[in-house]
This record gives sequence, structure tokens and C-alpha cells, in this order.
Amino acid sequence: MKFNELGLSTALVSRLEGLGLTQPTPIQEKAIPHAMQKRDVLGIAQTGTGKTAAFSIPLIVALSKQNERAEARGVRGLILSPTRELANQIVETLTGITADLRVRLVVGGKSINVQEQQLSRGTDVLVATPGRLIDLLDRKAVSLAKTKFLVLDEADQMLDIGFAHALRRIAGALGKDRQTMMFSATMPKTIAALASEYLTDPVRVEVSQAGKIADKVTHAVHFVSKEEKKNLLIRLLRKNETDRSLVFARTKHGAERLMRQLEGAGFNAASIHGNKSQSQRDRAISNFRDGSTRILVATDVAARGIDIPGIEQVFNYDLPNVPENYVHRIGRTARAGRKGNAIAFCSAEEMSELSAIEKALAIRITVVGGEPWSDETSKQAKLAAKAATKSAAAGRTEAQRKNGSGKSGSGKPSSGKPSSGKPSSGKNASRRKGPGKTPAGESPIEKTPAGKTAAGKPSSSRRPARGARKRGPRRDAT
Repeated sequence: MKFNELGLSTALVSRLEGLGLTQPTPIQEKAIPHAMQKRDVLGIAQTGTGKTAAFSIPLIVALSKQNERAEARGVRGLILSPTRELANQIVETLTGITADLRVRLVVGGKSINVQEQQLSRGTDVLVATPGRLIDLLDRKAVSLAKTKFLVLDEADQMLDIGFAHALRRIAGALGKDRQTMMFSATMPKTIAALASEYLTDPVRVEVSQAGKIADKVTHAVHFVSKEEKKNLLIRLLRKNETDRSLVFARTKHGAERLMRQLEGAGFNAASIHGNKSQSQRDRAISNFRDGSTRILVATDVAARGIDIPGIEQVFNYDLPNVPENYVHRIGRTARAGRKGNAIAFCSAEEMSELSAIEKALAIRITVVGGEPWSDETSKQAKLAAKAATKSAAAGRTEAQRKNGSGKSGSGKPSSGKPSSGKPSSGKNASRRKGPGKTPAGESPIEKTPAGKTAAGKPSSSRRPARGARKRGPRRDAT
């Protein structure tokens, strides 16, 4: 099938051909006709299958037919994305397909005042992350009352990050008379519930079983102790130094530490995670895309939305706590029909995570190194890991208690000088963290609508960290 067989205008088909798009992918072929008939659509497809164009094309067609302009602060079509990186890529797709519509991007990490100015003139298509959009709604900088089209992209990821409350607030600001499209790579019960809440009599289009892994991915697992993971990764990377490799770590600090270790071993590596600024993340992804950086270390949250062709191998340096995240991780390789490798490292305390992945995806991952850990070894390792985490948390609590009697956030004892009576400047206070455990994956630390963190905990400070540029009253969680 060709795009001109989907009822698209000659001008639009020409623009698609100019982008190298001559034949719709399966998800586009199934979703576009229903969307152009103004039906709500629930699309289930793996990452890298062309979902962005599947909702962008019918949205552009519908808005162009209306031949209207948005009112001041108004929005005609809204696309919600879980991350800044994915939102950027959606905007690139939209602006590549049409030059006639006013497309705006609002995400955290950018000046909210500039975004407020841009929205004041009205917007045809607004691409946003939920947290920043809530900020703008609170400022009354944008109105969704007359928005006729809503797209939820990577809906499962938005729920994983903790945007369920934000989505409900946004939905409450929308008019009832609208068309909604929702796309997801997996279909857990939470997505089914979300679909029933937001979609009206939807057409479900599915190009593969929900949560199914890409067919051309070769899976392998190395059973290796936590202490030996770094050395194993270095050996494997040296075997294929010309390959573009994406390495997943569970935490922000773990990702940064691993990247530094790889640099110390002579590799040109970069990292993306929640502690990186938007410009740092953009630069790391750009260098990874053009090949100047061959190794990118990432957390689950930061890597969502990365769409880079030619990633030959994905390393699960730390196994994900949630099986669906394995699908999203390895979906970064073997895109658009290419082949790819997914290599997992499994320490003794991660045996339960490996079993959960194999069970959820109905696969058996090939063992290429080491021997599976015994149940007893795995159990003892898990208990030891929990004890270490608890001890570390207690140590942080004690350190914070001691710091409270000295200089704020300095980690140094009091000098003995009397207090000036002046309130703390907050420069270091904003850097302190509570002793709570880190949720599965990487917990977003920036604020979401109700003055809470994305993990649902009260935020510790509204002041920016040392050296941070002041922005709006809150920052987007992505």
C-alpha cells in the first residue's frame, strides 16, 4: 500500500515522499484510516514502528481541513509525551510534514516565560510533557477548552513515571467534544483502564502482541557478580568498539558512575539521566546519533523516546524491576527491520527480575556466560542487598541529623560561632535528599503539579540548586 491510497492529498503525499516516506508501516496503515474517520484509536505497537506518523498524519489532515486559527492562548490539537526527548522528536516529525500549522513545544528545562509568550498567540498543535503543561494551566497561560484533538503517546510510560494525576487534570481542562488517540508499546491493566477513561468506543489497532519483543533481537544473558559487571562490560565493548551501544543502569548515580568508569577505560562515552540539564541531554543524544559518541549510558526515564537508528546492541547492565521496561529498553535496537543484540547482566540478587522478564515475555534468554545462581545464593544476595540499602539510608539520615547542627548542607561540623539568626539561603538545602528508597527505574525528582515530586512525595525545596538558572515556579518531571 502507498500513502496516496489512504486518501491523503497530493501535496501531503509529496511532503511525505520528500521525507523518504513512500509506504506506510503496518501501524500507520491500520491506524490512519480510522483516525481520518474521526474515530478514537487505541494503538498497540513496539517502539520504532512509526507510531509518531500514525497519529501526526491524521491530526494534520483534520486541522488543515478546518481552515481555522487558534484563539489567543487556545490550542487546537494536543499531543502529550512522557519525556522531553520524545516530545522533541514529535515536533521534528510534525514540522517535517507540514509548514502550514503553528506547532509549539512546551517541556521542562526551558524558560516557562518564553513558552507563555509563544502560547499567547494561539497554537495549532501543542506538544507537551504533562508536568510543564500543568504549570502553564495553573498560570492560565493556555486554554484547552476548545481543543478538538488529543493524543497520548507512550501512554504506558506516562503512567510508569507517575503522570496519572496530571493526565486527569489535563483531561478535566479539555472540552468533551474531542477525538482521542492513545498509543502504547505495552498493554498492562493500567493502560486498559486509562483507555476506558479517555477513549469513546475506540478502534483497537495492534501490529504485534502487546508487550511482544522485536523479532530480530538476539537475547543473551551473562550470570556475573555485581562486582564483576564493569569488567565484563568493558571486555564486551572492546570486542565491538565500532558498534553503537546503549547501556542501561538502574539509577542516576549508577549511570553517571559507570560512564566515568568507561571513560577511565578509554571509551568515548556519555550519559543521560535526571541529574543532567536539558542542554547536556540534548548534546549527549546528538553526539550519540551522529556517531561521535559510541556508548550512551542511560536510565529508563531519560532514555524513553530515544529514536536513533543503527543501535547495534543494548546492554541491561542492571536488570529492570518491571518486565515491561525490558521491552522498552531493547526496543531501541533492531528498529525498522534491522537486527540487534540485547545483552543482560544478571547478578545473584537479580535472579527474580530475570525470571519475571522471561515469564512475562514468554521467552527463554540464552545463557552465554556464567552459570545461573542457585535459589539459596540468590536469596542470600537479595537479603544482603536490602540490608546494605537500609544501612546506607540510616547513614544518610544520621549525616543529615548532624548537618542540621552545623552549616546547612555543608557536611561540616558547626564552627561554634553563634547563629546570625538569618534564614538559610537554601543553596545547599535544595541539594539534600531524604532517606527514602528509590522506586523502580529512575524516580523523577522534579516537581509535578501539586507541589510534590513525581514519586508522590512532598518536595523538599522550591529553590534551585547551586548554579541553576531560575525558571518558573515548578519544573517538569521529565
